[in-house]
Amino acid sequence: MQHPIQSPGTPPLTALKDHSRGTISVIIATSFFSFVFILSLSFSTSPAPVQPQPDPFLFPPRPTFPNKIPSDPSPPSIAYLISGSSGDSGRILRLLFATYHPKNHYLLHLDSSAPQSDRDRLAVSVQSVPVFRAAQNVDVIGRADFSYPKGSSPISSTLHGASILLKLSKNWDWFINLNAADYPLVTQDDLLHILSYLPKDLNFLNHTSYIGWRESKKLKPIIVDPGLYLSEKNPMFYTSQKRELPSAFRLFTGNIYEANVQYLGEEDCRECDFEAYAVVAYILRVGSAAMLFACSTFFILSRNFIEFCILGVDNLPRTLMMYFSNTLSSLSNYFPTILCNSRQFNKTVVNHNLQYVAFDKPSKENRFPLNSTEFHVMIRSGAAFATQFQFDDPVLDRIDREILNRSPGEVVPGGWCLGDPRNSTCSVWGNADFLRPGSGSSRLEKHLVDLLSSGKFRTGQCIVE
Repeated sequence: MQHPIQSPGTPPLTALKDHSRGTISVIIATSFFSFVFILSLSFSTSPAPVQPQPDPFLFPPRPTFPNKIPSDPSPPSIAYLISGSSGDSGRILRLLFATYHPKNHYLLHLDSSAPQSDRDRLAVSVQSVPVFRAAQNVDVIGRADFSYPKGSSPISSTLHGASILLKLSKNWDWFINLNAADYPLVTQDDLLHILSYLPKDLNFLNHTSYIGWRESKKLKPIIVDPGLYLSEKNPMFYTSQKRELPSAFRLFTGNIYEANVQYLGEEDCRECDFEAYAVVAYILRVGSAAMLFACSTFFILSRNFIEFCILGVDNLPRTLMMYFSNTLSSLSNYFPTILCNSRQFNKTVVNHNLQYVAFDKPSKENRFPLNSTEFHVMIRSGAAFATQFQFDDPVLDRIDREILNRSPGEVVPGGWCLGDPRNSTCSVWGNADFLRPGSGSSRLEKHLVDLLSSGKFRTGQCIVE
């Protein structure tokens, strides 16, 4: 028998067979160990943490096909940005209790002048309240912003808070910025009840195109706000040059307005100054007459408008933010100028911000602190909020007792509270859509009917003076 002749350098057939068997074994072993490794990863990886859901007793599922048409509209939701500084954590917590409702959303902000320990204690206090945990609607900003009241950094801080609230919830309808010196004059049931009958695109803020003395003192000077780029407080920098007013858009600013009294001359209006985070106003007393005028940086803005400012494709909000970044007291100018230069929103403005304020005439720097002597005046004004309360002033206790029916350390009772009135009414809760409006809703309704009457509403919108 002849054996097959192999060419020189060719490996034997048995060697080729052994080599093939080895290659297959390596492939099988590699595949097996890869499978085991992937399988081990799938078992060892812990599942993503499940976010706690709001209490179904507060937010029961709505029927897909309701048996009957509800007689009252569904209550809206408000997003509150409540801001303060060093030493204000207690005031912020009290303001939270006074404005709380499960349907709303709350973002608490202590600026960077407050120590981190204050922020931590505030967060712990929030988590210790059962209804806050149940509704999952109160958050604390962990990384603080810094803002100079008379600079441009308050715009950045306000837009930052609003953008967080947009991300936290898709369901709120209006945005309200409060500071530690503010306090409500109606319950949230009163406010939500009245707002439920209004179009959700309305924006409430004081505004005017009259510049006057502000041109040389507020709008032409160029400033550099260190709150935008420094982590520590430093003096604001003023340049020696001034700039011309813009021609590409019309400037609007928080206006000087009359509250249920008579007109003051132009020379008196010039006494008014602007403050960020608060409405600045003053009271003149002539005999028994009280005249109230205000310059505004407080506002109630619709969700559609906030989205337009932060997410919109229109470049107007960003253009104006760049312009006002070097302007004094820019927060009082920013939102009015956007609203009145936008065809989409200039018909949605109500020329009043629903806040009661007072300012001492002899000095344009010292705000008039509200106390018990102003109690009946502020309540009769029909305003939803008031500002410039001193820390733990007795008038706040009177508002809690006579207007809000609120006990110390507790939230304001509403239609959602089902507990025993003699023992923490809101320790037991039900459907947050149930409202129990009181006398405050009648005062606010009367005030809004007057503001929205045909003779005032349209004639006060973005008027060029």
